[in-house]
Amino acid sequence: MVSIVIFDDNPGRRESLRMLLESKENFLVTGEFPDCIKVKEQIALLQPDVVLMDIQMPGVDGIEGVRIIKEFFPDIHVIMQTVFEDDEKIFDAMRFGASGYILKKTDPQQIIIAIEDVLKGGSPMTPSIATRVLHFFRKQHDIRPDQYGLSDREMEILQFLVDGLSYKMIADRVNISYNTVNSHIKKIYDKLQVHSVSEAAVSYTHLTLP
Repeated sequence: MVSIVIFDDNPGRRESLRMLLESKENFLVTGEFPDCIKVKEQIALLQPDVVLMDIQMPGVDGIEGVRIIKEFFPDIHVIMQTVFEDDEKIFDAMRFGASGYILKKTDPQQIIIAIEDVLKGGSPMTPSIATRVLHFFRKQHDIRPDQYGLSDREMEILQFLVDGLSYKMIADRVNISYNTVNSHIKKIYDKLQVHSVSEAAVSYTHLTLP
C-alpha cells in the first residue's frame, strides 16, 4: 500500500485529491493538512511514501515544507503542485529536493502517473515546467546550461517535454528506454538543485565585479 499525505489550503481540492488517489487500489491518503506549520511532527507521525505539496499556503508555505521534509526525512518523495509558473519557486523546490513539479491544472490521471513515477525513481516534470527551465537558460545570456552540468541529451529531452511529448514518446523518438528518460529527468533535477535563480545571479555578479 502506498501512503500519501496532502498539503493544500483548499479543503475542496484536498477532498478531490483524496477521492482521486484512493480510486487507485493500492493508494491510501493517510493525512491532509492546510499548511506546513507542524510539518515535521506530522510527517514523523505518518511516515508517508509520497507527499503532494501545494506551494502557496498561509503560515509556512510549501517551499519551506519541502525543505523541512527533505532535511529530516530524505527518503520521502515530495511532488510540488502549484498554479504558479514562477522561475524562482520552481528552482527553489528543485534545490530543496522536490522529486517532481507539476501544475494543478495537470490532468488528474497524470497526478497518479507522477506518483507512480517517483516511486520507480523518476522525477515527473510537466511540459510547462520544462518550458520554464529552458526559458531560464535562454533569458540568462551569461548563464549556459553546461555551467549546471546539463548534457546535450538532457537539453534535448527538456525540449521534447516542452514540445508536449510524453516520456514514452521521447523514449521512442531517441531510441532509449522509458526508465532512461526518467533517469535523465532525475539528473536534471539533481543538477539544478545546486543553484537557485538568485544564487546564479549572485555568482554571476561576483564573477563580473572588478
